[in-house]
Amino acid sequence: MLYVKDTPKDVPTAARDLEEAVKRNKFGVLHVHDLQKTLQEKGVDFPNACRILEVCNPQRAVQVLTGNMGMNMALPCRISVYQEQGKTKIGMIRPTALLALFPGASDLKTVAEDVERETMRMIDEAR
Repeated sequence: MLYVKDTPKDVPTAARDLEEAVKRNKFGVLHVHDLQKTLQEKGVDFPNACRILEVCNPQRAVQVLTGNMGMNMALPCRISVYQEQGKTKIGMIRPTALLALFPGASDLKTVAEDVERETMRMIDEAR
């Protein structure tokens, strides 16, 4: 269900490298959430660095949404770079696992498998 890899890099470096890998793989970065910063701005002390990248390939998104408009709730893909127990990790919920939450969307399995392969490659490249 999850794809998570450790990296020796710190969170800012791994997030930057992930952004570059996303672009190399013909996806775009729609937004980067700095969870730690956002929580601190809200007065909540959160000790772990965490960046969440929203990534998308427009052609794949159109394929998915044309097949099942309800899938908009699972888009864009999110890849997280975070610190846990002193280690930096890069991970995501696998697109095929998200697809399983949508009854009647099995015809999108091939697209989900392709996106999963591509996003896993991005994570591996950023490590």
